[in-house]
Formats: sequence, C-alpha cells, structure tokens
Amino acid sequence: MWSKLQINLAKILNLNLNQGNIFRPILPIALVFFVVCLCLSLNRYYSFYASFDQGIFNQVFWNNLHGRFFQSSLSSSLSTNVVHAGEVARVEYHRLGQHFTPALLLWLPIYALFPNAATLAALQIVLIATAGLVLYLLARQYLEPKLSVAIAGSFYGANAVLGPTLSNFHDISQIPLFVFSLLLAMEKRQWRWFWLMAIFILAVREDAGVGLFGVGVYMVLSQRFPRAGLAVCTLSFGYILVLTNAIMPLFSEDVSRRFTLERFGQYVEGNQASTLDIIWGMIKNPWRLLRELFIPFDQTIKYLLGHWLPLAFVPAISPSAWAIAGFPLLKLFLAQGKTVLAINARYALTVVPGLFYGAILWWSGHTKVFKPTFRRFWAACISLSLLFSFTSSASSLNRTFYFLLPDSFDPWVHISLSQQWHHVTQMRPLLAKIPPNASVSATTYLIPHLSNRREIIRLPALQLRNDERQIISVDYAIADLWQLQQYQVAFRGERELLKDLFTLVENLSQNQQYGIVDFADGVILMQKQVPSDAKAEDAWLAFRKGAESSLN
Repeated sequence: MWSKLQINLAKILNLNLNQGNIFRPILPIALVFFVVCLCLSLNRYYSFYASFDQGIFNQVFWNNLHGRFFQSSLSSSLSTNVVHAGEVARVEYHRLGQHFTPALLLWLPIYALFPNAATLAALQIVLIATAGLVLYLLARQYLEPKLSVAIAGSFYGANAVLGPTLSNFHDISQIPLFVFSLLLAMEKRQWRWFWLMAIFILAVREDAGVGLFGVGVYMVLSQRFPRAGLAVCTLSFGYILVLTNAIMPLFSEDVSRRFTLERFGQYVEGNQASTLDIIWGMIKNPWRLLRELFIPFDQTIKYLLGHWLPLAFVPAISPSAWAIAGFPLLKLFLAQGKTVLAINARYALTVVPGLFYGAILWWSGHTKVFKPTFRRFWAACISLSLLFSFTSSASSLNRTFYFLLPDSFDPWVHISLSQQWHHVTQMRPLLAKIPPNASVSATTYLIPHLSNRREIIRLPALQLRNDERQIISVDYAIADLWQLQQYQVAFRGERELLKDLFTLVENLSQNQQYGIVDFADGVILMQKQVPSDAKAEDAWLAFRKGAESSLN
C-alpha cells in the first residue's frame, strides 16, 4: 500500500525519482518523529494536560459530525458577547465569526471513524510528519539526497515545529503541509495542484492569506512566475479583506470588537475596528509602526534566532526566505500579546515554510559549503534546537514534559508521571458518572475529555443558553482542585482560581443549588438539585481545610 502511494504521488507530481525509493532516506527520521511525538502527545492528553483549545476543536468536530457545523459553546465563552457584554455562552454560536476555518472539514471523515479529542492529537502529528516528507521532495528538486535529508531533519528538530506539534490541536498545523505542497506543485509546474493548495491554504483560517501573499511576492520578485505571482497576491489580499470585513461579521462581531483589537488595537482608537481600520491606522502612524516592528528588540532578535537555529542560520542570508517568510513575520512583529513572539506557540508555524524553502534555494547555489565542518556545526544547531524545545515545553503553553521538568524551581513545583497517573485513576470514575448528553461545567484540563457534547462550559461559569434559547444551569459541575493546589504555590492564576472555586462550592452547597455527589483525590463532582452525599461532603471539607492552610 505504501509503495503504491509513493508511485501514485510520483506520477501526479511528475517526480524524477526512483518510484520505490522516494522517501527511503528520510523515512527513518520521519518515523522517529512520528512515534516519539505520538507517545508524548497521547500521554499529555490521557494524563489530563491537554487544555481548553483541545476541547474547543473537539467540540467543533463533534458538532460538525452531527450536522451543526462550526458551532461551539466553548468558543462562545470567548466571544465578545460573553467577554465584553456579560452574556452567557450559547450552544449554537458559530466559531466562524472568530476564526474562519472551513479546511477542518477535510479531516472530518477521519474524526468520524474515531470521534475523540485524542484523534485530533494524532491527526496533528500526522499533518506535521507528512509535511516533512513533502519538504524532502521539495528539497530534492534542487539538492542531492544528503542535503535534502539535512533540511527535512532540521524541520523535524525545529522548536517552531515541535512546540506547536506537541501542544493542543490547532488549525495552523495544516499550514506546513499545504504550503510545501503548493511550492512543490509550483516547482513541477502542476498548476491545478498549485491553485487547489492555494484554496486549501486560504481555507485554513482568515489570516493564512498573509503567508500565501508572501509566496506571491516571491514569484513576482524572482521573475519566475510574475503573472501567477500577481494573481496569488491579489487573491490572498482580496480574500482577507472580503472575509474579515464582509463574511465573518455575518456570524458574529468578534473580529472587529475583540480579535483585531487584542492584536492590533494599538493602531486605532475606540472599541471596534475592522481590518481596513487597522491598515489605515498603520499608514497614519508610521512611527508607531516602526516602533512596534522592532520593540522589544531583544525578544524580536531572540525570536528570529530561534527560527534560524535549526537551519544553521542560513535563512538569515537567503533573500527568498525573507521574501516569503517576511510577511508572516511582519504580522507577528506588528501585533501585541504574550504568544505572538513565543517560538513554541502555534503562530510560529506560519513562518516555517518560507524559511525552509528559502534555505533550499540558498543551498542550491552553495552546495560546496556542505562540508564535514559545516555538517558538524549544523548538527550542533539541531541539537540545540531540540534542547530548547525540551526546556520550553515546561511553560503553561505546553507542559508536555511536565513529568521531567519542574514548572517552577523556587518554589519547587513538579508532578511525577506516577503521581499524575495515580490521580487520573482516581478521577476517571467521577467523569464516568456524568451522562453523555448532560450539560456540564468543568475546569480547564477536564474539558477536552468531556467536550463530545452539545452543552459544556468552563468553571466557574454555570449557565449557558441551550437550543431552545433558554438560559439553563448546567446539570453537573466538576473541578480538579488537586491540580490547582499543586500549582498555586508558584502561579497566581491557579491560586486565585482555587480560591474562587472554594467560594463557589461553598455557596452552591449551602444554597442547595448543587449537591456534592462524589469527591476523590481533590476532584469534586456536583449535581444540580440533589442532596450532598455525606461521605463526599466530609472528604471535601477535609481537603479544603488542608488546602486553605497552604493558601495562607
């Protein structure tokens, strides 16, 4: 089957390679990447370290599977109506108003076979691993096998690839595969495949056209395909403007009232702005534009070095890399927020394709540099990138290696693998008591495991608007207080949430709105309008007494 797939791929793309040996040089590295990442990602999910975004995408896929396309009560909780207007989340809320992501429908048949949030974790790794194989084919258009393997190996060892791959599922994980496929189709002059990939890229999300615009600029400036490049630039730029100003507002006001302001609100005044307003604000304030582009200077340089490192800094001197990757970089440099310049955040993947293609083009004219001395230097760079990928995973963005790296050294915060899995075994019986069709509110790390349902929200919220447009209180509330207790000694967010949940549980039980029906290892399960179980209530009170002493 694998051999037939290789042969068909070779025929479609007119590859000048031996049909039986297309992927043989890179396949061992790709398999190691796939197996290691799959084990780490599944451990992260099943040991309850996948978080809110994993639940959002799983609920979106689950609703898509049931014909309620791109609806999500979890996404609704992030909407401007909830965040700014104080409304309750709605189950029929269309996520397309936040991020326009029709490309997710491509993977719905796979999800239909295995409708579970773990499927998305595996799908993400498949997408990235396959992207590396396509990158190898792309490199072979210019370079000999050893150098092509080095470039594809750099992709698998890049912090900007590993970090997003080992995090929650996200739509940007499709970008490397689609862009590398588009560039390979361009090199083979397979224009039908080229334009199909261009459509797929635009369908990933509303801002994916920025990267496609960079490809068009390269096609024009290199004078290789100026007419096609101009068409690509026109298509991508026009698509972004029409989508964000005319189509997405049909679903909600989130683009103009929340997401553009959170990232680019420094260029405009007021509490609402379209993408056209943002562009005009940048034009009117060139000094602010320059300031945002370079400040903070140290973080900007650190971010660029992180991207260049696995490729031995070659993209820094590649004009093609700057032409293609420059526009996604520009979008990130001009934005604000904690994650835009985080090398292990999902946004970093938008920069990756241009840098690697630019490196391929640079190497095509400098193959003599690929000597043993440089190879050793390159290997050292990849090793450093792997090391930084490992250490950066300790951040709250990922925590894939939570069992190996402490989250904090002073004060000491570390949860061992055996400790966490023991906690999981205590927690699962409580989750099993929640009926599949019941409405539920849960803490962050429990949400992915409960998100195969219509009505779900994150604690401390307890209300949502159902399909009958009625505001209801959820049937069940479940909280992992033990995990918050472990992290609260070093992190203010966990400490404040733990205090709020203590107060919430006390009020709900005293008012008899919810009864404590079970409690185990710091996990509390409450059910609406039922009396508390005496044994569970005693266990809760004992836990709270001990936890409050540590809080004080």
